[in-house]
Amino acid sequence: MNLKNKLKWATAIVAAFSFAVVGGQNAKASTIDNSYALSSSQGSSLRTNNNVIIAHATAVYAPARNVATYEKREWYNAGAYVQYIVGDGGKIYRVGAEGYQAWGAGSWANANAPVQVELAQTYNSAEFRKDYVTYVNLLHSSAIKYGIPTDVDSSTWRGVKSHLWVTNHVWGDHTDPYGYLASHGVTKAQFAHDVKYGFSSSNNNVSPTPAQTPKPSKPANKKAVHVTYALHQKGKQWLSPVKDFNSGSNGFAGVPNSVHDMLYIKVNRGSIKYRVHTKEDGWLPWISKGNKKDTVNGVAGIKGHAIDGVQMYYTTPKGETYQQAYYRSQTTQRANYLGTCADNGTVAGYDSWAGMLGEPLDRLQIHINDSSKY
Repeated sequence: MNLKNKLKWATAIVAAFSFAVVGGQNAKASTIDNSYALSSSQGSSLRTNNNVIIAHATAVYAPARNVATYEKREWYNAGAYVQYIVGDGGKIYRVGAEGYQAWGAGSWANANAPVQVELAQTYNSAEFRKDYVTYVNLLHSSAIKYGIPTDVDSSTWRGVKSHLWVTNHVWGDHTDPYGYLASHGVTKAQFAHDVKYGFSSSNNNVSPTPAQTPKPSKPANKKAVHVTYALHQKGKQWLSPVKDFNSGSNGFAGVPNSVHDMLYIKVNRGSIKYRVHTKEDGWLPWISKGNKKDTVNGVAGIKGHAIDGVQMYYTTPKGETYQQAYYRSQTTQRANYLGTCADNGTVAGYDSWAGMLGEPLDRLQIHINDSSKY
């Protein structure tokens, strides 16, 4: 980092030592702990464009201080750090410098986000409420500060964006922070409302619902969506396709206690994209077609390579009731299904993908609806 950038970085540190929440009234300033801030010779020296503020959750149940300590120590080796970590009862720890690229959500997001914020995860409800208010206010005030809209996950390319939005529209496989927020009863709509308006100093409580619940302009238009899918048994053949799921041997794709190497999925409405993780190759490219005869563009997987993870996203046709893919898997080394996954990150505790890395997948269930039927 050259001298000019060092001076700018130092100025940013001083200017942002505390912030006032803009949300109707000025809220009480929150002190930022700089104990874990990267030095002027650490982190990226590249400036950002001021287009998005990125909202994360840490994905581990650990104190925010521990996360900040880790990012400070391992920022280069791990290739990951953000500007702020919120937690420990509403505290804020700085790691990266505002306005300079962090390494938190891929090259596009990093280049366009002057601020990225991690929310540390806790099982304690009282601690979560304090963390949540601080987290929301930091996202809100950061957007105001950089002239960025406070709308969350809107269809435009500027605003406050979840890591899930980045995954869906740019790159990646993260679904945070929605799974963690849902585990404490905060919906996507609630989060969007709270970030848009912020919490004032006289109202630092998480409301159970948004102040105004929007009414749909048209009646709900839910259409039945059927998903057809099949697995290829390693060293053998394609198995019979399964439609949605039910009980018994016809209720899943795959053969118990067997290894599978290819997968195809197709839907009768909307569209679905999917990919697999194999023990030999890691995550393979996304597939948007479902045709077992087309092993290049219509099938996920590589013949002979064991699948141990599956990820998918369903897109609802415009004008219809929002639905998503709910799916779960089992492995050759465990009894019973693993946790249920949802493609928008609303199933608490288990959202990113189905499977257990290192353990071959032996069966898979999928259905598409507006709520899980498992």
